[in-house]
Amino acid sequence: MSATVTQLQKAPGKAVFAILGAISFCHFLNDMLQSLIPAIYPLLKSAFHLDFGQIGLITLTSQLTASLLQPVVGLYTDRRPQPYSLTFGMAFTLTGLVLLAMAPSFAMILMAVALMGMGSSVFHPESSRVARMASGGQHGMAQSLFQVGGNAGSAMGPLLAAFIVLPNGQRSIVWFSVVAILAIFVLAKVGAWYKSHNLAKSKSQPQDSPRHASLSTRKVAGALAILGALIFSKYFYLASLVAFYTFYLMGKFHVSVQSAQVHLFVFLGAVAAGTIIGGPIGDRVGRKYVIWCSILGVLPFTLALPYANLFWTGILSAVIGLILASAFSAILVYAQELVPGRVGAISGLFFGFAFGMGGVGAAFLGALADRTSLGFVYQVCSFLPIIGILAALLPNLDKRP
Repeated sequence: MSATVTQLQKAPGKAVFAILGAISFCHFLNDMLQSLIPAIYPLLKSAFHLDFGQIGLITLTSQLTASLLQPVVGLYTDRRPQPYSLTFGMAFTLTGLVLLAMAPSFAMILMAVALMGMGSSVFHPESSRVARMASGGQHGMAQSLFQVGGNAGSAMGPLLAAFIVLPNGQRSIVWFSVVAILAIFVLAKVGAWYKSHNLAKSKSQPQDSPRHASLSTRKVAGALAILGALIFSKYFYLASLVAFYTFYLMGKFHVSVQSAQVHLFVFLGAVAAGTIIGGPIGDRVGRKYVIWCSILGVLPFTLALPYANLFWTGILSAVIGLILASAFSAILVYAQELVPGRVGAISGLFFGFAFGMGGVGAAFLGALADRTSLGFVYQVCSFLPIIGILAALLPNLDKRP
């Protein structure tokens, strides 16, 4: 690790790909474990006789604990960096995972997913900071590499649930504790680099460029509000697919649980592929345009999805995931440039808000599905990307000839 730090000091303009790879790998492991929660909903629904409202409440509990603490963690670590906090966050996830495997009641399930959410709340703002530290100035690329690890991990959850958890039962979830222990080991190594990098940074005192210097406080606040509206649109819609897509496929097309999980894997795989696109393109052509095209550009496909047959449902969901996922890296880096010097707070705020909207969306849409139908839920959600038109009001931060 000391050699890596020395290399960074000599060539501050170069990205540290060893650290980016490590943090992306840990994001893969973290989100793979987190994605087990929605992936085993069919099992939990059957075993504990849950309705869609209770399924939504599980997602709400997980996402709210993951969201409410993230801005607090980010703000605190902006002032007092905690290099080894990532390992402690993963320890929370490990505890929640073991409890989820043994949970005998719905209340215990809620407690388990709350602990896993707390682990996620520590992991995301701090690992996003590490990605920016190791970016060498290529912030969009670094965030995309970091995000693609998480989305790839999320895509693995349904496959693991379909071929390991569902055939072997709830107790088999405990097998994944090995994954959490591996992540703790790697994050300890990343924490050592983080600590050394902070020592080097304190001597040179590099400053983030005030990209928003020409904008008034009111315009910065307005731009952050628009980004919040776009996050709402993106994650409220994603909640309808992540939480209820398997039930939608089984109910409408009468496919098996495993077939529905494979369809969910394809969708989440497309999300992972889309994530890697947004950051580098934003570095080249400007993040505002990536945000605008990603959110609004998905509208024709979301409008068509509720009326498609099984084949086209699979195709459309993959296209939706690919396009929609390209927005988040661009949104996050754009927000960091609006408020320079507050990487942790901004990362925590946006990750937290995204998770919170996913949780609230799942709870609301689950209750709506109980009163109406999942088909109606997808018809209503299909209009959410219209909110993407607000991206036209964002100020241009990239000064290009």
